[in-house]
Amino acid sequence: MNRTTFEPGPLARVDCQPDDGLWTLVFVRELRHRPAKVWTALTDPTKLDQWAPYTADRDLGRVGEATLTMLGVEAHIEMPIAVTRAEPPTLLQHTWGGDRLRWELAPTEEGTLLTLRHTLADPDPDSAATMAAGWHLCLLVAQRLLAGRPIAPIRGEDARNYGWQELHDAYAARLAARDTP
Repeated sequence: MNRTTFEPGPLARVDCQPDDGLWTLVFVRELRHRPAKVWTALTDPTKLDQWAPYTADRDLGRVGEATLTMLGVEAHIEMPIAVTRAEPPTLLQHTWGGDRLRWELAPTEEGTLLTLRHTLADPDPDSAATMAAGWHLCLLVAQRLLAGRPIAPIRGEDARNYGWQELHDAYAARLAARDTP
């Protein structure tokens, strides 16, 4: 797969909401897979390293400490995290550096409505668009993995070869139109 054959598809529904002095990016994507299958992709380290910007040293499906290893960067960076809520297969909440991630999975007729609430430690207004573009690409890779048609992960600087800048600019415009930070 290369840039000429990759299609990033439509933008996800996004919003940015104030959250106790911080901002939370709300990123909503419909997936054509049942919540239990999506849950496995969010929690199983052997699945995470195939789509996410990180992998984990253990299954994230239970509360407690863990270590995420950032992928797609020059040197792999280990980051201690805390899984603060794990309610299979509907809710996963954990820290990510100074950020908080809350993955909500709701069953639909077609599969799962995934709502990611990413609370950003960085108050820079551009951070929400940056994260939205990154999660957009990661979740496209996850969708292919879940459908049994895996492609190589798109992360780090490589994301620029797959439309990251265009996605960033489109999400920035969409978020700005909503009077967000």
